[in-house]
Amino acid sequence: MKKIYFLFFGLCFFNVLSAQIVNIPDAKFKAKLLSASSSNRIASNQTPVYNSQTYNSTVSVYNPIDKNGDGEIQVSEASVIKYLDVNSSEIASLKGINYFTNLQFLDCSSNRLNTLDVSGFANLKTLNCSYNQLPSLNVSSLINLQTLMCFSNQLLSLNVRGLINLQYLKCSGNQLSSLNVSGLINLKYLVCESNQLSSLDVSELINLEGLYCSKNKIPNLNVSGLTNLKFLNCLDNQLSSLNVSELTNLIHLYCDNNQISSLDVSRLTNLQNLYCTNNQIPSLDVSKSHELQELFCGFNQLTSLNVNGLSNLRYLFCPSNQLTSLLIKKNNKNWLTDWVDLHFENNPNLVYICSDEKDTAFVQTLINNYGLDSFCTVNNYCSFTPGGSFYTINGTSTIDENNNGCSVNNLVYPNLKFTITDGTNSGSLISQESGVYSIPVQAGIHTITPQIENPSYFNVSPVSVTIDFPTQSSPFIQDFCITPNGTNPDLEISILPIDRARPGFDISYKLVYKNKGNTTQSGTVNLTFDDSILDLVSSNTTISSQTNKLSWNFANLKPFETKEILVVLNLNGPTETPAVNNGDVLNSTATIVSLATDKTPNDNVFKLNQVVVNSFDPNDKTCLEGSIITPSLIGEYVHYMIRFENRGTYSAQNIVVKDMIDLSKFDISTLIPTSSSHSFVTKISEGNKVEFIFENINLPFDDANNDGYIAFKIKTLPALKVGDSFTNEANIYFDYNFPILTNKATSKFQTTLGTPDFEFSNYFTLYPNPVNDVLNINAVQAIEIQSLAIYDILGQLVIAVPNAKSVSNIDVSKLRTGTYFIKVKSDKGSSSMKFIKK
Repeated sequence: MKKIYFLFFGLCFFNVLSAQIVNIPDAKFKAKLLSASSSNRIASNQTPVYNSQTYNSTVSVYNPIDKNGDGEIQVSEASVIKYLDVNSSEIASLKGINYFTNLQFLDCSSNRLNTLDVSGFANLKTLNCSYNQLPSLNVSSLINLQTLMCFSNQLLSLNVRGLINLQYLKCSGNQLSSLNVSGLINLKYLVCESNQLSSLDVSELINLEGLYCSKNKIPNLNVSGLTNLKFLNCLDNQLSSLNVSELTNLIHLYCDNNQISSLDVSRLTNLQNLYCTNNQIPSLDVSKSHELQELFCGFNQLTSLNVNGLSNLRYLFCPSNQLTSLLIKKNNKNWLTDWVDLHFENNPNLVYICSDEKDTAFVQTLINNYGLDSFCTVNNYCSFTPGGSFYTINGTSTIDENNNGCSVNNLVYPNLKFTITDGTNSGSLISQESGVYSIPVQAGIHTITPQIENPSYFNVSPVSVTIDFPTQSSPFIQDFCITPNGTNPDLEISILPIDRARPGFDISYKLVYKNKGNTTQSGTVNLTFDDSILDLVSSNTTISSQTNKLSWNFANLKPFETKEILVVLNLNGPTETPAVNNGDVLNSTATIVSLATDKTPNDNVFKLNQVVVNSFDPNDKTCLEGSIITPSLIGEYVHYMIRFENRGTYSAQNIVVKDMIDLSKFDISTLIPTSSSHSFVTKISEGNKVEFIFENINLPFDDANNDGYIAFKIKTLPALKVGDSFTNEANIYFDYNFPILTNKATSKFQTTLGTPDFEFSNYFTLYPNPVNDVLNINAVQAIEIQSLAIYDILGQLVIAVPNAKSVSNIDVSKLRTGTYFIKVKSDKGSSSMKFIKK
């Protein structure tokens, strides 16, 4: 009978405990707990998974705490919760949290707590109580703790002894005067910055990978045995020495603003960032640190610095030292534009700088700017004997139009391409518009060969030239004379959109036409466009006709002569009729005709498909044929335009546009510049690297004059097929600063609509059809629209909606009466449907 009585009593006692309500006096804490649900990330009864890479715990399922929905938290409800995140909730007190006895993860950061009792959480593995007002924190009983973040509080002390499972400790931004981390052999990251530490013993932390102890008062730091260390930040302390010579895994070292008198990093082959400014270091050996990207060593006592061969180096900051020599040669692995930032000012003893030949102009500019030009020289010979120089081949290319010999009175051949080879390395250079070229080379035997777009049209004398330096004197002068071979009429034309098409704004276009044949020609240039939405504003050349199109007559266009017509058109705005909106496509066609029969008539017609935009990146790249290209252009020229804008606060003296050509899609030997805003030289090297160099153009920074561009054409490979796409982008360097990467201009060879991936009517309804104003498109099955495009019966793109995820209708009111096709690109592929515009 007694056994039955005690059993009954125990069951009653258990039920009373289960129904007991937890007292939670802080209203915001209670509200946060009651708001927990499966759809937010507040609480979970799932065991958190600890990630030893991120030092955080995560769960995949979230749960409500108030499961019975009575607006209270029972003990039974609290005790099953293992994961609790109440950060950023303006909580002043966590009273009642002690009933969450099975917590393994607690985040109460960014609140207003001035006290926190976690003594009962024996299972806790992750605790984040940062950004509060805690003056003290007792974690001594949390023997399973793996991550502790208590930074940005008011802690005067912190006892973490015995927490042998701790892997990550961040206690920065407190008022700690001491920190005992002895015995924490599993600790991998220690972040104790911005405290008042006068000592720190980390000698037992053999597994430590990251140590951040900057902005303290530490005079000595022994890290010599921490061979796993990858990150060390001890800047802004009182260190007089630092031994990192054995830390071969170190990647980032920051020890600025100390009193260090020597620093041995000679064996740190993995080092990527070294910051040691404002110390007393007399020498620095980084010759084996081939991964080094950033080196800041200014305000020391360095007398020489050698970073030769460090091809990954992007930032070098070494001003205010005692340098006599500075070696920054990268062994021809990188061009000068790979330097993002280079500083060596305030070195009054500097007499020699060694750099790659292609970097010397840039370095010389810095020498001049720093006032060192009267005693400091630069070249690319690291013999420590200043005065060595490279060799140059100079000359002019002229056209002997009358076959009576070339002279200074003949026409020049602008932008002539030369190939240069020394038998091992090859490259190309395209001369200036003036016909003048200058090719710098190093010692050796070099062969220079002119390359003409249509070699059967002309004879070149000499065919090539071979020069042996230093046997022959420098500069070596070699002119080239080009004479016509037969009669070959050949004109070409292209349209360049100088401005982006924005609704309601003027747009400037350049019609660029060229005589690439060998006989003088006269004829007519025509431009057709949709005059219902575009109005002529101005033209810099007299218009001979305006009937349905603009026409200009030209006369006596000489071989290789290029002329440009600037036309300004005003585009309708969204409130005009017909309206023009973002995503619409402007179709323009330029033609050039003459009485002669053209050898290559295909390039006498140029079609431009320009997408209307509301906003834009001023530094961009565009394939002028558009994103969808007819298969007839496989193996033929496509045209690119790269625009750039100086958005700085000072004129840009030099601009370099670097383009890495995809050799699997393009024939780089066919690349020809077609137009530019400023004088430039083109260099082609390393197989596929093209650099358009605008030197000393001093591009202004005011909005009216800070724009420029380069346009070129290049042939696609004939092996490409329908469905293949090609992408091109460019880096733009302003005064050799960090490059600006343009957008990726992607184009695809395909018929206008392509082969459908699914039956349109199975997934969409299109109505009304025929349509007057608004065309609706509704999904009848689960499918996500990615983009929409409308084409006319000729296959021309007339409306484009690139981001159409939430689009259900399109305004087609401005389209002319006729038959059109709407193409849908979705997560299931592409399909299309015909509709009629009334």
